[in-house]
Amino acid sequence: MGVPASNSTIIVTGASRGIGAAIAKLAGGRGFSVAVNFSTSEADAGAIAEEIIAAGGRAYAIQADIAREEDIVRLFETAERKLGPIKALVNNAAITGGFSRVDSVSSKTLEQVMAVNVAGAFLCAREAVRRMSTRQGGTGGAIVNISSRAAQIGSAGEWVHYAASKGAIDSFTIGLAREVATEGIRVNAVAPGLIETGLHAANKAPDRLSRLTPGIPMQRPGTALEVAEAVLWLLSPAASYTTGAILEVGGGR
Repeated sequence: MGVPASNSTIIVTGASRGIGAAIAKLAGGRGFSVAVNFSTSEADAGAIAEEIIAAGGRAYAIQADIAREEDIVRLFETAERKLGPIKALVNNAAITGGFSRVDSVSSKTLEQVMAVNVAGAFLCAREAVRRMSTRQGGTGGAIVNISSRAAQIGSAGEWVHYAASKGAIDSFTIGLAREVATEGIRVNAVAPGLIETGLHAANKAPDRLSRLTPGIPMQRPGTALEVAEAVLWLLSPAASYTTGAILEVGGGR
């Protein structure tokens, strides 16, 4: 099944900027009521929600730290109360933990990365399944996890810790998809490659895109909108027989 956007609420975690913001805005334009999640960037998330509303959609910005279980539960409860039944979830919130070789990474960095990228995605999916599963009285839905090409490339010398967290997301996607396949829920992932966002500058590597572009077969980085289009396709009825898939959006890299 797919998720008809009309009268459907979608939660997009980490939606205040970058890929998450692009997904939220595109979802709003496709008819979803959008819960725009943010951790600290309230003004940015509010601006995204206002843009969706100004274009004729429905949206509400909701603060929640995806590393905290109580925040995740509150996120889902608030989204339901403000926007209606949840039919779609995009697990986008993630942190890189910064650049570090494995022999220099700290336990604190590992804990933080895994808490947001892995445990947070698990708990968000748990709350979504509890609401969507026909086994639990729901009417179905769809989940898209944002993985990364780093899961396959490994990101040696940069952020193996981040790549490992996304490898966990790939395994999680496949396992959950098979677990709920008969309960009206499809679960897929999108694995972006090098994408033009503020992520690289935020990690103090503003030249990273230009440095790595020659290694991309298409010879250019992607855009957040191109990733968002892949996500919305996986959520749509057009992808009704697709579950457990990891869709690479990386220009061939």
